[in-house]
Amino acid sequence: MSMPRDPLEDAGSICRMSAAELAAGYEAGQLSPVEVARAVLARAEEIQPSLNAFTRIDHDGALKAAEASQARWRAKKPLSPVDGVPTTIKDIVWMKDQAMRYGTVAVPPVEAGEDAPAVKRLREAGCVFIGITTTPEFGWKALTDSPGFGITRNPHRPDVTPGGSSGGAAVAAAVGAGVFHLGTDGGGSIRIPSSFTGIVGLKPSFGRVAAYPASPFGTVAHIGPMTRSVADTKAMLAVMAGRDERDWYQQPGVFPSLNAAPEKVAGLRIGYWSKPAFGAVDPEIEARIGRVVQALEAAGAEVEPFDLPAQDLHAVFQILWFAGAAARREMVPEEGRGALDPGFRDIAEAGSRLTAADFIKASGTRAAFGTAMDAALERYDVLISPGVAIAPFTAGQEVPEGSGMRRWTEWAGFSYPINLSQQPGAAIPCGKTADGRPIGLQIVGARGADGRVLEIAQAIEDLGITRN
Repeated sequence: MSMPRDPLEDAGSICRMSAAELAAGYEAGQLSPVEVARAVLARAEEIQPSLNAFTRIDHDGALKAAEASQARWRAKKPLSPVDGVPTTIKDIVWMKDQAMRYGTVAVPPVEAGEDAPAVKRLREAGCVFIGITTTPEFGWKALTDSPGFGITRNPHRPDVTPGGSSGGAAVAAAVGAGVFHLGTDGGGSIRIPSSFTGIVGLKPSFGRVAAYPASPFGTVAHIGPMTRSVADTKAMLAVMAGRDERDWYQQPGVFPSLNAAPEKVAGLRIGYWSKPAFGAVDPEIEARIGRVVQALEAAGAEVEPFDLPAQDLHAVFQILWFAGAAARREMVPEEGRGALDPGFRDIAEAGSRLTAADFIKASGTRAAFGTAMDAALERYDVLISPGVAIAPFTAGQEVPEGSGMRRWTEWAGFSYPINLSQQPGAAIPCGKTADGRPIGLQIVGARGADGRVLEIAQAIEDLGITRN
C-alpha cells in the first residue's frame, strides 16, 4: 500500500496550527486564509489515497470561502475569531447545496437544501469547509468502512481501524487536513475514533448542539467537535453550540455557560470507572490508565473506584440502537436493500423483531440509569475511564479477529452508557501501546457541565501525565 512519507508528521507547519494561531496570523497579515486553505487541501489530497478520510474534497468551494474570509480579515472585519479556519463535515450532517451520501450507495444522495444547525453556525462564523469525511453506512457502527466507500485507515498504523463512525473526521484531524472536524456520536462515534487516533473529541451534553434533521437513532445521538487539542475543541464547541428551532428535542432552558473557570487537578474528586458495561479491558490499556490514576493522585486529586449502576446497559443500548437501524432501513426502497452493508442489515432485522413493549421497557431502564448517573456526578467532579476497552484492531473488521465477539457494541462498553445518560464525555490522547496504537482517556461530567469537562481535560493535558 502506497503511503505518504509520514502521514502524521509530514504536514507543513501551517497544517499543524491551532485556530488561535491561525487567527493571530490572519490578524497580523502574516498568513492568509487562502494560503492556509491551499495547504490544507493539498494535505487532504496527499493522505486520501492511502487513508481514505474523505468522500469529497471541495477545492472550489473552499477557495471561494477562503477568499471571502481573506477579504474580511484585510478589512479588519472578521465574522468571528475562527473566520478562515479549515473545517470538515461528516457525511451524515446536512450541508446546503451538497450531496450527502450517508456512507451508502443503497439510496440516492440527499441534496440538502439547507445547512444543519451546527453547519449553519460554523458557516456564519466564517469557517472554510474543505470537504466531507467518511462514515460507515448511516453511521451504524463504531468503525469506518462501507461497501460503497471502502475502508478508512489509521494514520498511526494503516493496518488498523481509526474507529468510527466519525473515523474520516478523526483521520483528517490527526494528519492536519483541517483544524475543526464535525462528528456525530450515537454510541461512541466521536470518542472512539478520537481515542483510536490520538486526538481530542467531545460528545456534548444532549441538546447543547442542535441537530436537524433528527437522527433515526433518537436521543442517544449527539453532534460534537473533533480537533487536535482541547483548546481547539473548546473553540469549535463555542461556535457550534446553541438553540435552533428546528430541533424539537432541545429543551427551551438555558445551558450553563461554556466559559468555565480554569481548573487545577489538585483538589478534584474523581471517580475511576474501570469496568465497562460489557466485556473486559485489555491489560495494556488498563495498566496505562492505572498509571494516569496514580499520577492524578500524586498531583493532589482524590480518586475513588466507581462502578456503573447494576443494569444490563448492553441490552438496553442494543434495543434502542437496533430499533433505530430498523427505522432507518424502512427509508431504503426494497430494490436498494441488497446493496446495504450486511452488518447493518443484520441489526436492522433484529430491530424489526423488537416489540413496542421491548422499547418502552428499555427506555424505562435507561431513565433509571440516567437518574443514577446524575446523582453520581453530584458526588464527583468528573469520572475518568479508558476511552475504549481495547486498542485499534484490523481495519475493515467489526470486531477483533479471534475475539469471539459478534458486534461492535461488545467492545464499546465505555462509550454508549454516556449516550444513554446524555452527559458530556471528552476523549483525550493517553499515549500508545507498545506496538504504536493510540490509547484514549475519557472524562465524563454532569449534564450541562461541558465547559468544566473541557477545563479539567485541559488541566490533565497540561500535567503531561497522559503522554507516554
